[in-house]
Amino acid sequence: METSLWNRSRVTEFILLGITNQPELTLPLFILFLLIYAVTLVGNLGLIILIKRDSRLHTPMYFFLSSLAFVDVNYSSAITPKILVDLLAERKSIGYFSCAIQLFICIICGSTECLLLAVMAYDRYVAVCNPLHYSTIMSGKVCVSLIAGSYVLSILYSCLHTVFTFILSFCGPNVINHYYCDIPPLLQLSCSDTLTNETVIFVQVSINSVGTTMIILISYVSILATVLKIRSAESRRKAFSTCTSHLTVVSLFYGAIFFMYLRPSSKYALEQDKVVSLFYTVVIPMLNPLIYSLRNKDVKEAFRRHCNSKIQL
Repeated sequence: METSLWNRSRVTEFILLGITNQPELTLPLFILFLLIYAVTLVGNLGLIILIKRDSRLHTPMYFFLSSLAFVDVNYSSAITPKILVDLLAERKSIGYFSCAIQLFICIICGSTECLLLAVMAYDRYVAVCNPLHYSTIMSGKVCVSLIAGSYVLSILYSCLHTVFTFILSFCGPNVINHYYCDIPPLLQLSCSDTLTNETVIFVQVSINSVGTTMIILISYVSILATVLKIRSAESRRKAFSTCTSHLTVVSLFYGAIFFMYLRPSSKYALEQDKVVSLFYTVVIPMLNPLIYSLRNKDVKEAFRRHCNSKIQL
């Protein structure tokens, strides 16, 4: 029996149009997304295990990186398995409450990733601009508080958007032009006035994305100013090298976020949005551990030590 929170809706399930309606692409796409998901799991879980086992990586930077990897595993797992099932299914349906749960998890993961990237930028700022006080400023208690605060804010954001979305009435078509339950296509299906929802989305995403972007920009402007004062070219290169992986991840993630959400609702192009959201919900979680592994000397050396210890055994 439905609870009073959801009883305004007559829809009991939604039909997802998915990624493609061309049967000849089903098998190639299934293999592609299966490989992407496998690489995502192996890369992120492997990075978490490596950071946990190697004492030389027990620093704030890698503590935040392991938290980011954990978020990416959950983000991908909330979406990719459903994509794989729907690619093989004749009827691509998702239950009403399952849709709400998927949206809830995705918002938590997306918001937490934004906040973690800002926290990681602040960590780099302290490491480069205040190296003598780094261990004091970025103490274990501070790091845990920053991670916990990111999750708490994200859960609050998610509760707000999920409740505002699913108190709407869905009394007509139930076909979602997407491969997962996202807010814009759900708002298009609602027979209620969605102006309040659209305003809440724009304000919250603006505050979250623009706010965290400002933290990142201020951090890196300060880093740049500090590094340019260093006379040694080798020291400058070393200081910048600790930031390049983070900057790459930030550019990919925030570029997609801004393109997706910071536009007037009348200009939504759902087909285009599906491609962009596929990039930041499925592809970026796979790329993040690869970027940090291939461009990070400490991670590569830790991996090499781990492999050598296994060979010796």
